[in-house]
Amino acid sequence: MKRYYCPYCNPKYQFSKENNGTLVCGLCGEDLVKKPIIQLKQLIALLLVFSFSFPLIYIILSSIINTSKDQKENLAYSNLKQITTEKLLLVM
Repeated sequence: MKRYYCPYCNPKYQFSKENNGTLVCGLCGEDLVKKPIIQLKQLIALLLVFSFSFPLIYIILSSIINTSKDQKENLAYSNLKQITTEKLLLVM
């Protein structure tokens, strides 16, 4: 019964009764209106929450996943590696 409501009465004091197969408000006698499952406000709120939280989640996940991949080497280590390879080439 929570899916039906009277647009004119306070929800605290509503009760429904059936009149010829239709649900009617017990206080004012108006037909009850069916609530949609997902309202427009809820849809917009979900879209906003997702759009603001997705970049943060993406950054966190990408930093966790790519910790071992694509890390830049130290400049000193790469220079040492280059010098040792040049010495090996000169010796041969």
